[in-house]
Parts: sequence; structure tokens; C-alpha cells
Amino acid sequence: MVSFIYHFFTPQTSNNYRPRLLHPKILLLLTLFFFSAGLLMSFAKTNYPEILGISSDVSIDQLLILTNQKRQESGLPPLSLDGRLNTAAANKGSDMLAKGYWAHIAPDGATPWVFIRGAGYNYTFAGENLARGYTNTSDVINAWMASQSHKDNILSPNYNNVGFAVVTGNLNGEDTVVVVEMFGSTTLAAAPSKTQEETVKEVATGSTEESFAQVPKAQALVEEESSPLAQEKTNTETVASNVNPKIKPLINAETFSSNLASVAITIFMFVFILDMIIIERKKILRFVGHNLDHIMFLGLILALILVIIKGYIV
Repeated sequence: MVSFIYHFFTPQTSNNYRPRLLHPKILLLLTLFFFSAGLLMSFAKTNYPEILGISSDVSIDQLLILTNQKRQESGLPPLSLDGRLNTAAANKGSDMLAKGYWAHIAPDGATPWVFIRGAGYNYTFAGENLARGYTNTSDVINAWMASQSHKDNILSPNYNNVGFAVVTGNLNGEDTVVVVEMFGSTTLAAAPSKTQEETVKEVATGSTEESFAQVPKAQALVEEESSPLAQEKTNTETVASNVNPKIKPLINAETFSSNLASVAITIFMFVFILDMIIIERKKILRFVGHNLDHIMFLGLILALILVIIKGYIV
């Protein structure tokens, strides 16, 4: 067994001083294996969602607790959970999945305030934070707090209510979990901060999505009742089956595939590095590709995977 491992992962006389793992035939077999595994996973997600599907540990209770924790750390009163804002958040999440967009403003021009008003919440101040692709609540809150525009919403003194929705589904061809956080107040509070006043002015003058404060993978929105957009109406139809699904798959397809890819790439990087060290120490002359190039390429792919699985916020 030990000799097999050496033969497979390190350069030896028995493998012509090239780890067996890096031989063309083995690489071809591995390529076919991962291709077949991808097809099998796609089949399992479609036909056996209870075994392989999309899930997360993001919960409304924890979102509320952590949001209020951040507010209390800044000396602000906690927000109370409002059922109407929960409904508005669920409607917005379902609308994004149904229409295939990832933004505060829908392709048909519907703003977050349409959903809030449509749920029967007549606000004085309102705001929205969005997130997708996160697997636990703390990561969602930390991502929002790392973005100034999202942080301004969470720590705004103008809000006294909040609502959440955790919606699962396919968004633009990607199975994912979408988290919607909607803030509101039906009474006048402290005067809005400079940042809020500027954002409200942008919304009231009909600015496009690109005009709002953004960071990579992040965006947040604030609104005041005096804006003309506050007069828009909508229905309150909700796709309840998508919100906080009770059936949790045995395997989370999103994290499983990314973790599998990360492990495979890490193993190949390790073998390339080990091969380079041994060949250099033994002063063996070979006519093969440069390991350093392969290592850098695989490292870039691994970095991209790690960035992608962190999720997105808008």
C-alpha cells in the first residue's frame, strides 16, 4: 500500500520519474470521472432533491438576533419583527426567482417599496438588503456589515421594524438560497443621516440601479415616503413553498460540489509541489511542462472557487 502511494503521488523509477497521478491516461480517466459525476449530480438534484439539493442554515430567528446585536453594540434600540415586512420580503425573493433578476429594481421597474406597500405596510422610512449563496446566518450579517451601504441600513436610527425571508430556488440557472431583509418605520424617527438623504434623493429623482452605493457583490437601498415611488402598488401573492423549506436535503449540492473541486485541486497542487521538490533535490532531468505554471494556474482556480462560495449581497 505504501509503495502504491509513493508510485501514485511521487516521482520514482517505477513511474519514469513522474507521479502516476499526473500521467495522461490517469488525467483522462479523472476528467471522465468528474464529467460523469457532474451529470449524476444534476440528475440527482432534479429527481432526488431530498438527497441532493440546496439548503442552508440561515434562519429568520438568527437574522433578527444578529441584526439587533449589531444595533445594540452601536447604542441603537432593537428592531421588532413585522409580519407585513416578512410578507414583503418573501414576495420580493419569489419575484426575483420567477423573473430571473438579482437587483433591487425588477426588470419591469418594480421597486422594493412596491412589495412593502403591497403587503400593507405604510412606511415613513424603508430599506432593503439582499444576499444569496450563503450557508449560515453569521456569514450573511458579516457580509452586510462589511458593506457601508448595508451597514447604514442595519444601523439606521430611522427604522423600528424589520422583516426577513429565506427563499430557495433557481436564479439564472443557478440553484441558490436568497436572503431578503426589509426595514421600515411607520413613524417619524431621528433625522436621516447624510448618506440616507443622498440615497433618498437618488431614488426620488429616478436614478438607475448603478447610481446606488455599491461594493463588489453588494448593494443596499434606502427609501423615504416622500418619494414618488412610494405611490406604486402591487399584489401580495407569495410563493410560500419556497420560503424556509422544511425538507432539508441530505447533501447540500452547492457546498458539496465546491468542496469536492477544492479538495481535488488542492491534491493536484500538493502533488505538483512535491514532484518539483523531489526532482530538484535529485537533479533529475525531464522534458515535461513547468510545474510552477501548473501550480499557479490551479491556485488561481482554487482562489476563484473560494471567492464564489462566499456568496453575494446586494
